[in-house]
Amino acid sequence: MAGKTLVRTIQRAKRLAGEIIVPGDKSISHRGAILGSIASGISKISNYSPGKDCLSTLNCLKSLGIRIIRKASVVHVYGVGLNGYKEAEDVLDAGNSGTTMRLLSGVLAAQPFLSVISGDASLRARPMKRLITPLQLMGAKIYGRNDNSLAPLVIKGNKLHGITYPLPVPSAQIKSAILLAGLFASGKTTVAQKEMSRDHTERLLKQMGVNVESGSSYTSVTPMVKPLNSLNLFVPGDISSAAYWLVAGSIHPNANIKIVNCGVNPTRTGIIDVLLAMGARIKLENQRLECNEPVADLYVESSELKAVEIKGSVIPRLIDEIPVLAVAACSARGTTIIRDAGELRAKESDRIATTVRELTRLGARIEALSDGMVINGGSSLVGTEVESHSDHRLAMSLAIAGLITQGKTNILQPQAVGISYPDFWETLERLAR
Repeated sequence: MAGKTLVRTIQRAKRLAGEIIVPGDKSISHRGAILGSIASGISKISNYSPGKDCLSTLNCLKSLGIRIIRKASVVHVYGVGLNGYKEAEDVLDAGNSGTTMRLLSGVLAAQPFLSVISGDASLRARPMKRLITPLQLMGAKIYGRNDNSLAPLVIKGNKLHGITYPLPVPSAQIKSAILLAGLFASGKTTVAQKEMSRDHTERLLKQMGVNVESGSSYTSVTPMVKPLNSLNLFVPGDISSAAYWLVAGSIHPNANIKIVNCGVNPTRTGIIDVLLAMGARIKLENQRLECNEPVADLYVESSELKAVEIKGSVIPRLIDEIPVLAVAACSARGTTIIRDAGELRAKESDRIATTVRELTRLGARIEALSDGMVINGGSSLVGTEVESHSDHRLAMSLAIAGLITQGKTNILQPQAVGISYPDFWETLERLAR
């Protein structure tokens, strides 16, 4: 595999084999840093995600007066308590990170100063009304452009009160923003949800001494009357990053891959459940709890996949993995249907449109639905030029497809992988033999 700055060339691999460690989980890294900043004392976060998104969170926290020391993958966050943030001198830059913007907004809504938070062109085009509406109901003075629907966001801290809020669509980011605001509010704050979404925020809050009540359809917090405990957190490997290797090992005819220390939180393992339903040969071993998060070593080897229907409650548990699941479906027998995934249209790219467009270029028989896609498996993929659309998950999905194509696959804008997985290309070269 050879590469240039703006093009990466992938060829069909003869074999995929090896043991890998995926980057620290993005979601947990974001949350650990933000929660550590409002705790009492110094929080140590090991195996912090190296992706650009998580660095955006650290940079925003620094702008708010938080002392952060980062050495390799270990981050020390010097907490200032619930009311220790300082007003930033400039616009807070969340880069490409929706998690940074949304979760920090929940904290900033209660701070006694003005904040402006923005990001790159992609983030400024992503929906923010779903964040602004519940925070305004709590008493926040938060505004966005285009009738409070888009960033940049302007937040003037205010006294907040608890609410009970039914989430219109499952979203761990919006749920977490409301719960974080609830730490500062008077009275109980409850988020009701029809489908389970990732629960990393709740797990960390419990570990830090917060009174969290949760059930299958709701999560509640009560305001803090004492400081949050600091964290000593080891971040498990990111299941969303592991997903590429799980699919690669499943669809390649000569593959045997081991992924060690990977997070297997049940709100995130939809990718494993679906691949197993498709016939993938995946094993979980050495299952354990680390810092209240389930962790395991994953083994995957060459498999014969069959089509499935992917919809309903599993969608929030694998929303980020749908582009690479579409690649798996291209190799499966039969027709795979993905529904209830309209949220994909509001990601870094319109992931329904871009996934369909680029896999079609490779020869896949795939069509878009308003809330998903239909993939007719069994077609041989043929290498050609494809584009990442500056979307890290699409870039990596196309690379996995390239491992089984006839001829070369040239991926434009491959540097997008740096958003979540800077070492992706090096790992790919090490596995492909």
